[in-house]
Amino acid sequence: MKVEQIYTGCLAQGAYYIESNGEAAIIDPLRETQPYIDLLTKNEVTLKYIFETHFHADFVSGHLDLSQKTGAPIVYGPTAITEFQAIIAKDNQVFEIGDIKIKVLHTPGHTLESTTYLLIDEKGKETAIFSGDTLFLGDVGRPDLAQKAANMTQEDLAGMLYDSLYLKILPLADDIIVYPAHGAGSACGKNMMKETIDTLGNQKKVNYALNQPSKQSFIKAVTDGLLPPPVYFGMNVAMNKKGYKSFENVLFKGMKALSVEEFENVAEQSGALILDTRYNNDFANGFIPQSINIGIQGDFAPWVGTMIVDVNQPILLVTDAEMEQEVITRLSRVGFDNVLGYLKGGFQSWIDAKKEMDIINRITATEFATQIKGKNEIIIDVRKKSEYTAEHVEGAYSKPLAYINEWINTIDPKQHFYLHCASGYRSMITASILQARGHRNFTEIAGGFKAIEKTQVSKTDFVCQSKIFN
Repeated sequence: MKVEQIYTGCLAQGAYYIESNGEAAIIDPLRETQPYIDLLTKNEVTLKYIFETHFHADFVSGHLDLSQKTGAPIVYGPTAITEFQAIIAKDNQVFEIGDIKIKVLHTPGHTLESTTYLLIDEKGKETAIFSGDTLFLGDVGRPDLAQKAANMTQEDLAGMLYDSLYLKILPLADDIIVYPAHGAGSACGKNMMKETIDTLGNQKKVNYALNQPSKQSFIKAVTDGLLPPPVYFGMNVAMNKKGYKSFENVLFKGMKALSVEEFENVAEQSGALILDTRYNNDFANGFIPQSINIGIQGDFAPWVGTMIVDVNQPILLVTDAEMEQEVITRLSRVGFDNVLGYLKGGFQSWIDAKKEMDIINRITATEFATQIKGKNEIIIDVRKKSEYTAEHVEGAYSKPLAYINEWINTIDPKQHFYLHCASGYRSMITASILQARGHRNFTEIAGGFKAIEKTQVSKTDFVCQSKIFN
């Protein structure tokens, strides 16, 4: 028996490959299926089943393409309703793969169809669970994503999740390995550990949700502090239920190299969003006016899904050399399939064509510390509220990037302000959106709060009392 976790850091997502005696199963595959096909071919095994733990909200699964290419059936847990052919398993149903078995444990709560798959080895020993979004390391799945579709409250779903965990998961042996669908960084939970594999016994000790004295305390603990889910979650769920374009078609359409003139024409005719995925410092030094910067080197796909409200939005790309396919692949993972092409030769071709360009007013943290000394200045911190609460520049406003559409139009354009995040990634996203919407009276700080801390800015160096928000 072989179990392999295929972890994708930019999505904080774990897919799983299980093999026994010439047969294999894959759990929660990603959109691009070729790596799985290569793995099956290399190991000379047949894919027998594709298991889905639930209808994913944070990414588009590769179940349909993988099934079409291999002939393997797709398996969902009880109550799942799909618009394509699938096996809807019964609770406690057993599937055989070579000499091993996978038992279905229906564990609703995160969603109604959420299912945990229990792995039983060749000797009949229960050895691992693939817990999807039911049980994470350090946390459990958020119970608020499916409430509208289920016509239930998040408290109702949290109660179901409690029953699933305390009646079906906790009674299992301590030495069972827990393989979750996500790790730290995913928006599907709020308190996940950085580790991606653990024993159930250790989770019984350290996971706050598994140590609640009552059902009511569990419900309160798991619903407290939940942030609103990104808008794209609902659209991804619909794609996973109904189907989607093949990844190969999406890639073929997106990998269209456009000259500067063609790029301009397509942008004008289609109303496409120009998405610049270069490093934030490169973007600050020059970019196509009205373009938005979301760097490929950070949490790219989740931020695209958070900032761009419609997965059908036409997109034109500006990337670093030979990064076009990687960008299109990552966009497709969160359902953004409408890439119309990319700027051939990257931003340098725009410069060579002597086209109009824009820049961001960016300064170093040292320059910031010098400029604010003894002055009445305004600072906007776009980190998460939890980061701000832990530590922040005294007097700074907390305005998380995720909520920019709520606060951007309340800014007084006559008031200058300084802008920062933790390291410069999110503040550059913010800066690009601000300038695309006509706000230019600000200065962005390179390196963010991490760099500001090193300057040892004194609390008495400046006064931050001016009003900027209407």
